Amino acid sequence: MRALVQRVTRASVAVDGEVVGEIGPGLLALVGITHDDTETKARKLAEKLWHIRLFDDTDGLINLSLADTTGEILVVSQFTLYGDTSSGRRPGWSAAARPEVARPLIEALVTDLSELGAKVATGSFQSEMLVELVNDGPVTVSVEI
Repeated sequence: MRALVQRVTRASVAVDGEVVGEIGPGLLALVGITHDDTETKARKLAEKLWHIRLFDDTDGLINLSLADTTGEILVVSQFTLYGDTSSGRRPGWSAAARPEVARPLIEALVTDLSELGAKVATGSFQSEMLVELVNDGPVTVSVEI
């Protein structure tokens, strides 16, 4: 499981011109699933996203987690995180899990985040999504489980 995580002041995702998920201050997590990912890995990623310290404390140091702050996270499935660009000009997608494997793991991640206390918004699986965000910082990290 791979995630590109951005601290945002706001983020939203729209499908066919309709907003299907949005958050205020929090995290935007673009999440890719590969073939050997499991529900255990989804749980570990949820815990990492909930506890990773990406927010400023009162001294301006990056010491606070989502659990310590707004608790808002927008999760967007992003198979292109497993694009292989090592040769040629067109990425290969063979490392990305098929939808029938990826969808339940994204759903498990969302459930796990909710159980931890997060206010979770999501994109729409297998849809053409327009993601809009305002970086806060900017703070962006890559997380791999």
